[in-house]
Amino acid sequence: MVASVSSTELTPFYYRDNFLCLCDTVESQYADLLQPGESEFLSTFRDLSFPAQCLYVRLVSRVGPWFRVSRLHYEELTDTGPLLVELTSRGLLLWADSLEPSELGPLYTRRELQTVLAADISASSVSSKPELLDAIEASTMGNADITRRLCEFDGAGIVAPLGVEHVECLQLLFFGNRRQSLTEFVLSDLGVARYYPYPLDRSRRLFASREALDEYLACAALGDRWYELREADAIAVPDLLTLAADLSRMKIRYDSSRGRYSRLCNSLARELERRDASDAALALYALSDSHPCRERRLRILERTGQYRSARELCRQLLERPWCEDERDAAERIMTRLRRVMENKPQPRRQDCFQTLNLELPEDAPRVELLAAQALERQWDSVRFVENKLMNALFGLAFWEQIFAAVPGAFHNPFQGVPSDMYQRGFRLRRAELLARRLAELAESDLREELGQSYRRYQGYQCRWVNWRVVDEQLVETAVSLIPRQHLLAIWERMLFDPGENRRGFPDLIALGKSPGDYCLVEVKGPGDALQYSQKRWLRFFREQEIPAQVAWVVWQHG
Repeated sequence: MVASVSSTELTPFYYRDNFLCLCDTVESQYADLLQPGESEFLSTFRDLSFPAQCLYVRLVSRVGPWFRVSRLHYEELTDTGPLLVELTSRGLLLWADSLEPSELGPLYTRRELQTVLAADISASSVSSKPELLDAIEASTMGNADITRRLCEFDGAGIVAPLGVEHVECLQLLFFGNRRQSLTEFVLSDLGVARYYPYPLDRSRRLFASREALDEYLACAALGDRWYELREADAIAVPDLLTLAADLSRMKIRYDSSRGRYSRLCNSLARELERRDASDAALALYALSDSHPCRERRLRILERTGQYRSARELCRQLLERPWCEDERDAAERIMTRLRRVMENKPQPRRQDCFQTLNLELPEDAPRVELLAAQALERQWDSVRFVENKLMNALFGLAFWEQIFAAVPGAFHNPFQGVPSDMYQRGFRLRRAELLARRLAELAESDLREELGQSYRRYQGYQCRWVNWRVVDEQLVETAVSLIPRQHLLAIWERMLFDPGENRRGFPDLIALGKSPGDYCLVEVKGPGDALQYSQKRWLRFFREQEIPAQVAWVVWQHG
């Protein structure tokens, strides 16, 4: 059965209620971390009249920072004039008196700008809005005069909400990241997204102290600088080195910043690599503790002829790999190092997978569906599932472990997985829980176990389970036919690297009538080739004696 989407309607002031919920939650979990300015902002907002609160939330929820008062029309707020006065008096609204031409661009159309400023610029010869803005900037008019005349044009002013930095801080504390926003509340209110009720309290909060929060914000500021450099027309190496030096001076003390810091180090170091600044890149990679820092260090050592150091690092990676990509890279590089250092050829890995040749008519948008239809002559049923089935079985099998109350894993009520789901910390922090669950699954009735999980958790947001594709009957049929040892082996491999091993599964599953009677089938159309993630799974299936084939398709002629 497919989970249905609710037709719930939003209340007129849903956005204000959601913002208050956010504020209440932050105060309950982080009141001790708030600075005086942030606490004062919360107090000021709560003291506003109901409609003024609504207007403020409307403004901070929109892309700004500046807004034309004449365009502030909301059905539920009949008269915004007094509300603007109230917000101004409470220090939550700023009226523009002088804006840069670039700031005016998003607020006015080309025609409006030409109408108001035609007497002072040769607007008639300008064909595009960017050219018009350039002409305004090059003119002798002052920004204050331009802004005044535009405000007089529509009989109103231009405003911007104040305290946005406090709102951003509150949203960071609530969500635990800078990606999510108040939109998450809306999706939940509409019934589009329903989230599993994992516990949230101060003992499991992301930021343990104000110092931890400030450290995260410092990392975010460096990340913003890196983004600005990437967006520039050209990146100067000295600018990269300056940013690298600033990044190197940071001493990360808290887990809440470590992932963000490591990703930033990796990204900047990779750019330094491309600019032949290998020493600076190596220094940054050494500060990171997330993939691919060790792999990149290894590649630099190999490229620069530091073979002994490269071999030693390669051994470390092979002994304790962090993820699939790292292990595979280390295997390939070790082969090359032996070839160079021992001066003798090394055997190359030759893949030999079970294959099936299909000659099919070229009359469908998806070759996988054509292949499934052809294979149904031999099997009881064939389903086009790609990664969705195996991911769903994994999610249902380990649901409680995925949503376990691990400190720092859940920061807000709108998460489909814990924040460390695709990091190596996921399995390390839950090692005992996962080992115990694997032992339980080795002894339990998997058909009954996963069927109960499906019914218990159906409809809750989980990035592992696509409720619209994987139905309960498919789950129970698959678990009945796939031997327990095959599922346990697949699950253990997925737990090693959940981020990488959630992809690469074959396109089709062919199902028979009795236990063990099934086959996983990867379909490749004319000119297509196996991806590396697919090869990894096919090698694993071969090692574990899990039935899997590659179906090579050619088109029928005539």
